[in-house]
Amino acid sequence: MSRLKRLEMRDITKKFGDVIANKSISLYLEAGEILGLLGENGAGKSTLMNILYGLYRPDSGSIIINGKAVVFRSPSDAIGHGIGMIHQHFKLIENHTVLENIALAYRAAPFFFPTGKAGRRLSSFKEAYGLEVNPDAYIWQLSAGEQQRVEILKTLLLGADLLILDEPTSVLTPQESQGLFTILKKLAKEGHSIIFISHKLEEVLSICTRVTVLRDGEVVGTRERQELDKRELARMMVGREIDFELSRSECDKGPEVLKVKGLNVKGDRGENSVNGVDFEIHEGEIFGVAGVSGNGQQELVEAITGLRPIEGGQVTLRGKEISKPSPSIISRLGVSHIPEERIKYGTAPGLPFYENCVLKQHTRPSFARRLLLDFSSIKRQAKQIMIRYDIRVPSINVPVKTLSGGNIQKLILGREISAGPSLLVASHPTYGLDVAATQYIRDQILKLREKGVAVLLVSEDLEELFQLCDRISVMFKGHMVGIVPRGAFDLEKIGLMMTGLAEAPLLEECNGYPDQG
Repeated sequence: MSRLKRLEMRDITKKFGDVIANKSISLYLEAGEILGLLGENGAGKSTLMNILYGLYRPDSGSIIINGKAVVFRSPSDAIGHGIGMIHQHFKLIENHTVLENIALAYRAAPFFFPTGKAGRRLSSFKEAYGLEVNPDAYIWQLSAGEQQRVEILKTLLLGADLLILDEPTSVLTPQESQGLFTILKKLAKEGHSIIFISHKLEEVLSICTRVTVLRDGEVVGTRERQELDKRELARMMVGREIDFELSRSECDKGPEVLKVKGLNVKGDRGENSVNGVDFEIHEGEIFGVAGVSGNGQQELVEAITGLRPIEGGQVTLRGKEISKPSPSIISRLGVSHIPEERIKYGTAPGLPFYENCVLKQHTRPSFARRLLLDFSSIKRQAKQIMIRYDIRVPSINVPVKTLSGGNIQKLILGREISAGPSLLVASHPTYGLDVAATQYIRDQILKLREKGVAVLLVSEDLEELFQLCDRISVMFKGHMVGIVPRGAFDLEKIGLMMTGLAEAPLLEECNGYPDQG
């Protein structure tokens, strides 16, 4: 039975310099509750949870457990009081087994031969909560859902009564997400408390008992689940109505823009990450690539954009082979790229906003005169991008690293669209963004389609793929196991394809171009 009967955070305030991240925030959580914590990027959710987990100290306010005020100076203090956090990016050692990872976290394990005692405790927790996982498997051999179960088991073995889950379904298939929800409901029934952070409003409404919404570092409301719907949640988050109905018009299939034939690409460890992949994309078409992370999608994108060498096969853009050229040449030929890691590969974080607006384009005559940059033209371009794409930035001179994730993604999108591409390669373009930024980015991609641009959209968000795509392909272990036309989109079937469990008749029925009639 849970030791934690009631948790309160009272009047929590936290500042970073002149920026107020949390302002007099109060919330509470009873044993057996699942509390949804929502807010836009920068609303203060992460700061608040880092305070609860002992990573930050509040400037004022208090944390009260079972009626007694506590002070957390480190995560060890939080864990000692029954609070555990499962991060969005798992904290596991890939080259060790499940049991070895558990033993490293299990404080009661003896110094010599710790896996014996840890293994016995692991078995009891697996049976009690239905967290099935092979203890002898190496972490790198597990799916994202299985790795998440290991993280939950680790947290429970540390004695957690309260679990904080940050975007827990961002890398899961629909089936794995449903499995997670079953586990969380069972944990809540056993008396555990859960704080569930997500941008997926349907998930919050399906699993949470109450929802607290933050905006600009303050609580704007806490409501029971039955009092809410998707539109009301979005309105609370952004302070205005959000239109969830994207305008998606019918577009005629134009000429072929990209053709990939027999593509083979090696991964960073020398393994075959892309094996014999074939597809084509036409003008005015959004071609989606679904799959659990690590099944070759990243290597596919890097090969097409010139960032990774091609071992075999052919890539052509409007009939011109681009299997060998550098990224800069491919960019000049009309390929724009929204990378998966927006900070690492999409921007130069230390450079000002205006310089980031012309990355890859700075050598063009409109931005350079002979060997010198034309900063007047560059700054005019930056102001146009800022206004057109509604980028909230205090000045075009500020470093990009000071912007929110949503504003950085709008910058990248604006820059890549302004280049006038014939092909846009978008990899996880809305990953980690709040509901307003997500809808904006999706709407802009649809507008590109209407202008005749071909779009290759790689995403693990099936809702996004279903909303935007004309066809969806599924990658599993480097192979493209099927291509589904829009009229045949089915959440369960595509989820099965993502895990390699789809039956052969399904794959046969899914291949091919959508019916144009």
